[in-house]
Amino acid sequence: MSQAKPLSEQIIEQVDTAAEALKNINDIQDVDIATAPRDIVWEDGKLKLLRFRRETPAKAHTPVLVSYALVNRWEMMDLQPNRSFIRKLISEGIDVYLIDWGYPTKIDRYKTLEDYILGHIDDCVDYIRKEHNLDKINLLGVCQGGTFSLIYSALHPEKVKNLVTLVTPIDFDNEEGLLFKWAKDMDVDAVVDGFGGIIPGDFLNTGFDLLKPMNKTRKYMALPETMKNKATLMNFLRMERWVADSPAQAGETYRRFIKDMYQHNKLIKGEFELDGRKVNLHNITMPILTIYAKDDHIVPPATTKPINDLVASKDKELMEFPGGHIGVFVGARSQDLLTPAIAKWLTVRD
Repeated sequence: MSQAKPLSEQIIEQVDTAAEALKNINDIQDVDIATAPRDIVWEDGKLKLLRFRRETPAKAHTPVLVSYALVNRWEMMDLQPNRSFIRKLISEGIDVYLIDWGYPTKIDRYKTLEDYILGHIDDCVDYIRKEHNLDKINLLGVCQGGTFSLIYSALHPEKVKNLVTLVTPIDFDNEEGLLFKWAKDMDVDAVVDGFGGIIPGDFLNTGFDLLKPMNKTRKYMALPETMKNKATLMNFLRMERWVADSPAQAGETYRRFIKDMYQHNKLIKGEFELDGRKVNLHNITMPILTIYAKDDHIVPPATTKPINDLVASKDKELMEFPGGHIGVFVGARSQDLLTPAIAKWLTVRD
C-alpha cells in the first residue's frame, strides 16, 4: 500500500497548482463564444434573423432556418470554433439562417405563442423564401424551438421542404423527466403573476440545476484541477458564460406553453389551437428527421420518439444520439457524426 505524501510536498503541489491557475486566469483576455461570422439580414423589434457567412458555395440549394428554444440562448450551437454545430453545418455545405429571439422585457409580457410561431417564424421563413426565390425552405428546430417548428410545419406545410427536430418534446405526459413531473403540479398563474408577467432567466436555470443537483457541486469541486489547463479552463468559462446569459420569458407565452403542453398535452391529443386553427400533426407530410439524445435528462427520448408516429410523412427517420442534451451541440460526436449526418440528410433531399 502506497504511503501518503509528506505534508510539505502536498503544500508545495497545491501552491504550484494555485500559481498555474492564477497564470491561466491572468492570460485570459476575453471569454469568446458565438464567433462564427454572420450578418443580421432582417429584424423585427428584439428579434434578429441571422445569416452565417460562407467562404464557399453551398452544396444544398435550399437553406435551413434554425429555430432555437426561448430558454437560454442559441450561442450553445456555436460555443467555440472547434465545438460549433453551426460552423460544422456550414462546412458540410448547408446555407444557415438562425432566429435570435432577443431578450424579452416587461413590454413583451403579453407576447403569445401566436406572435412567436405565426408571426416571427413565418416572417423569417417568408424572408428566406423571397431572398432565395423558393417556395419552400428547410426548418431545423431545437428543443422547444422544435415543438414550435412542428406546429408551424403543420399549419404551413406548403412552406417547409424538409423538417429536422433535435431533442424536441412532443409527448408531455411523461414520468421519466423531473421537469415534466414538476410542471404538471406548477401553479403557473401564480408564477407568472408573481414575477409581474416576465419570467427571469435565473428562475428557469435554478430549475434545470435541480434536475441533477450534484452536477453543479462536482463541477465546482473539480475547478482547481480545471484551472490548471488553459484550454480546459476556457471550455469551462464559455459554458458558464452561456448559462449566465439566460433571457427572461414572456409571461403569457410561458403560461400557455406550460398549461397546454406540460399540463394538458394538447398537441399530441390534437386539441391544441393557434389563432383559432386546430394544429393537426398529420398535416406534416414533408421529409422529417427526428433526433433524440439517449442520455437526455431534460427532454427524455420517450418524449421525442412519438413524433414519427404522429406525422403523415412517408420519408421519416428516427436517429439516436449517444449522449446528453448539451452534447448534441458541443460534444465530439456531434462534430464527427451528428452534424455531418444532418447535412447529408438535407443534401440528399435537396
